[in-house]
Amino acid sequence: MKLLKSSLLGTAAAFASVAGAHAADLPVKKAVPIEYVRVCSAYGAGFFYIPGTDTCIRLSGRARLDIGYQPTSSRSSLGNAGDTTGYIGLARINVDARTQTAYGTLRAFTRIQFASRTGAVGGLRSGTQERIGSAFGATGQDQSGRAQQFVNTDKAFIQFAGLTAGRASSFFDFYAHDFEITGATANSDVQSTNLLAYSAKFGEGFSATVSLEDPTFRRNTIYSQESTTVGAPSRVLLGTDAFGNPAFTTVDVSQRNRMPDFVGVLRYDAAWGSAQLSAAVKELNTSNVANAATVIGVPNGGLFGVNNVGPASRATSDYGWAVQGGVKINMPFISPGDTLYLQGAYGEGATLYTGYSSYNGSYASRVSTISAAAFDPYMSDATYNPLTGKIETSTSFTVVGSFLHYWSPEWRSAVFGSYGEINFARGAREANAAAYAGSTFAGNASTNNFVGAPGTRSFALSPTLRDNYQFVAGGSLIWSPVKDLDIGVEGFYTRVGVKSGRVIDQYNNGNLSAVAINAGAAVRTVTYDDTFQVRARVQRDF
Repeated sequence: MKLLKSSLLGTAAAFASVAGAHAADLPVKKAVPIEYVRVCSAYGAGFFYIPGTDTCIRLSGRARLDIGYQPTSSRSSLGNAGDTTGYIGLARINVDARTQTAYGTLRAFTRIQFASRTGAVGGLRSGTQERIGSAFGATGQDQSGRAQQFVNTDKAFIQFAGLTAGRASSFFDFYAHDFEITGATANSDVQSTNLLAYSAKFGEGFSATVSLEDPTFRRNTIYSQESTTVGAPSRVLLGTDAFGNPAFTTVDVSQRNRMPDFVGVLRYDAAWGSAQLSAAVKELNTSNVANAATVIGVPNGGLFGVNNVGPASRATSDYGWAVQGGVKINMPFISPGDTLYLQGAYGEGATLYTGYSSYNGSYASRVSTISAAAFDPYMSDATYNPLTGKIETSTSFTVVGSFLHYWSPEWRSAVFGSYGEINFARGAREANAAAYAGSTFAGNASTNNFVGAPGTRSFALSPTLRDNYQFVAGGSLIWSPVKDLDIGVEGFYTRVGVKSGRVIDQYNNGNLSAVAINAGAAVRTVTYDDTFQVRARVQRDF
């Protein structure tokens, strides 16, 4: 037995020694080296190299809460009126990737925003966001018209060798509400549009840009008396019937994408600040005849043949344009960081380039900035003349000033103000009213449509297509106790009014008919309406 145990132990020892000898001959597998994230200092703070590449990336973002209050005269109206408070919760994620190439820096930048908005007034629940397709409104008894959730591709562009391609801020813009919380002043501010641009630097501090931009986000309607949706019809004269009654057909004035907007910019940057001159040209267009002829003054629009066929045989187009000049002046001699902006714009058929729009949302023929407003200003880029079949552009201008002052590194204030006007083509009101006088679209005061034929009392008091103005003034106070944290409040006053005459108070008169107004019914009239808003904000950038 002892002999057997000795034999087994000896055999095991022999195998162990042989195995050890062979193991000593095998290559040793080394651990894969860990590639740690390296700081990229070439493009400023926050950038680091994507492991395994020569691309630098920076991740950043924002969290924000806004709470707003705006008074209203309404407490029981149907629809969206009656709210006095609203809330915005917003999240933002930025990704900035840059690579150095033989042609310079190749950059890609994306920004995605997520937000929840509530409240029907004051820009807190934005009509603009819904109209441009970046927000979905709620449904339900209490939420419909009062709540939005949206995800917005705010930025997604590539920059390379002077080219910018993708979704970015319009190159036309300059001040663009830089010192405001609400963005209530009248000036051009299209944060997101699709574009293809080329920029070049020359001289000391000079640069020039040519940009082809998506026209979708710069249209503010060709006025339609009958509708504000797709296929908006506007009447145009065909001729007369056998009895001399005027015969009209309709043309669809909702515009199509046929040409890009052309934007040109000349800019100068220096230690004292910046100056910019911008110009833009855009197309306005209509489609072909949309409906059969209707004869005014004949029961049921009966038609007994049309004579003297007029201008409605084909689609038409025209061009709008705008110019804008602005200057930014650094004022460290008052306090470090102090800055003054001054800017002015003028245009024809281009209200969203001059910035004559509502902080409550544009892209509509009339926009209310006031809940239960007595007067809603009309803001169409153009009207369609029913007697000539031609597009007639409106003219608009705006001026804006804004001053930022630092009381200390932690406390700063801004004061701002703007004034703007819009004037419609001469005779536009009369021509449209004549085309609709006596029809089912003659309208009434409460819906803000034409009320009666030219020369009548109801027509004289109608607010439709009346030349109007807009005035805004306000200020803010912001506390930044630590870097990248803002806690602030802003208040501003807004007035909208007609430039001449008086208009029916569309809120306090009820549903008056043209017949009643022309018969001498007592009506309340106004020359303007106004409101104020207070908004608080807490915001953290990272």
